[in-house]
Amino acid sequence: MPIVRLTDVSKAYPSRVAGDAEILAVDDVSLSIEKGDVFGIIGYSGAGKSTLVRLINALEPATSGSIHVDGVDITALPERALRTVRGGIGMIFQQFNLFSSRTVKANVAYPLKLAGWSKADIEERVAELLSFVGLADKAKAYPEQLSGGQKQRVGIARALATKPAILLADEATSALDPQTTHEVLDLLKRVNEEQGVTIIVITHEMDVIQTIATKVAVMERGRVIEQGDVFDVFSAPQNPASQRFVGTVVKGIPSPSELAVLRERHRGRIVTFSFRDGDSSQAQVFLDLAAAGLDFELVYGGINDIRGRAFGHLTLAIRGEAAAIDRALTAIAARVEVTEIAGEEAR
Repeated sequence: MPIVRLTDVSKAYPSRVAGDAEILAVDDVSLSIEKGDVFGIIGYSGAGKSTLVRLINALEPATSGSIHVDGVDITALPERALRTVRGGIGMIFQQFNLFSSRTVKANVAYPLKLAGWSKADIEERVAELLSFVGLADKAKAYPEQLSGGQKQRVGIARALATKPAILLADEATSALDPQTTHEVLDLLKRVNEEQGVTIIVITHEMDVIQTIATKVAVMERGRVIEQGDVFDVFSAPQNPASQRFVGTVVKGIPSPSELAVLRERHRGRIVTFSFRDGDSSQAQVFLDLAAAGLDFELVYGGINDIRGRAFGHLTLAIRGEAAAIDRALTAIAARVEVTEIAGEEAR
């Protein structure tokens, strides 16, 4: 049974203008998130991502549909029972949401005090968590004395304090620089792998999904327009919006404007080779072209890796006799997708 399951979930808000139709922030969304997943939910601003998070942790009620968390339909629960459900869900935020007047230790201890833990158990749990996130030496520091990455580590420790089964990360790296983002994502991977916590990552950054997620759902205007394994969505996106997202981290076949620049700069027939896990390697393609006596250069694209599975597109400018190029491309096309996007341009 999925640890989180949404079935036909919608959330509507009244319009601020009298007489106007309701605003549908989430529109008929169905998702299944398995225990142990790192599930990414991606979309541009206004897509409905953050509203979806508030529905999952029961901070807002759904207008229609059902939401099951660990087998319990939370849409049918009274407020007192919802507090118990929320206790099993940790959350980290873009702006950290730490108490500035409390030390690091006190910030992490706060949810444990609310949950009624004993002083001795709180001391032990806080020490364990600060060691896990690499901040054992910052227990007495205040948030203003920490870097952004350290603040987010405190946020992660606090979110894990009560040993939740689910961790929601809402744009948790958007305020961080690239190096710090990488460090925080590595920490979240450890949370998932070492503590078995299911993580739901809300983001507009495709490289975050590529780095950490196992599954992904793409949202647009309140709807899930595509979902599946990250590798499948990245390597062969079906929806135009998904293709735009993937294009921010994966260079595909050059656009007409990019092609015009390539033809200005490079002689030869411009050909794109598209690779998916299990296809002939790019090295073999290069060997085949060289064995045919052809000159070539890489002019566009790259190969990406998602959890050990490679995919991508390489665009080459190939020079040589036309018949030799044709024979080589025909042979390679039996193993790899080949797209010739321009004939030879005189220079």
